[in-house]
Amino acid sequence: MSTPTPGPVDPDRYLAALGGRDPLQTLRKAPKRLKKLLKGQREKVLAKRPAPGKWSIKEVVAHLADGEVILGGRMRFAAAMDNPPIPSYDQDLFVERLGIDKVDTAELFQAFASMRALNVALLERLPEGALARTGLHAERGPESVERMLTMYAGHDVLHEQQIERLLGLDGQRAEKAAKAARKAEKEAARKAEKLARRARKAAKGVKQAAAKNGHPAESVKPARKAEARATELLAAR
Repeated sequence: MSTPTPGPVDPDRYLAALGGRDPLQTLRKAPKRLKKLLKGQREKVLAKRPAPGKWSIKEVVAHLADGEVILGGRMRFAAAMDNPPIPSYDQDLFVERLGIDKVDTAELFQAFASMRALNVALLERLPEGALARTGLHAERGPESVERMLTMYAGHDVLHEQQIERLLGLDGQRAEKAAKAARKAEKEAARKAEKLARRARKAAKGVKQAAAKNGHPAESVKPARKAEARATELLAAR
């Protein structure tokens, strides 16, 4: 079965998915985000593959649970030992051969959430300088604890996006964003119109007062300009 993300692991892709967010906070809150995505979904839906050779949502959750065990081991080795070897693993074989057909998605989620809590607790108690300690990854070379946790934070985000697509939630999210943008545009136009009307009214008042008091024409030019600008704003809305 092919992987849900083609090609070898690309650390930069994970970092890009994280988008500058705090990695530890992102790791800590991932179970809550995932639980929200899975809430109310039938097991039949979660276990259905979108196409031959593509992971179901249940299999994605199993992968996250497996990955959390791997992450915990890697971070512990690197934090406690001196540049220890960090083996790679075949994520597809983990999904295929570890009996996930005998458990439901809720159990897999709970395994992920429990392991994530243990790993976050580890990161929070590590002594100063531990995040800079490294292990020697079999494929990627030296990799620090900090690099590991940052990559896995982005890894979470990518798989959450994958689940959203499988549930059709990405389209809903896009429509919601578009609706919010339209609302913001209307509100901005309303405020611009209000300001323009105020400016026009103030400009007229200044011009009338100047004329009434017999001031020369030059003195009312700023008011006329303000009035003209206000008219332009109203016309452009």
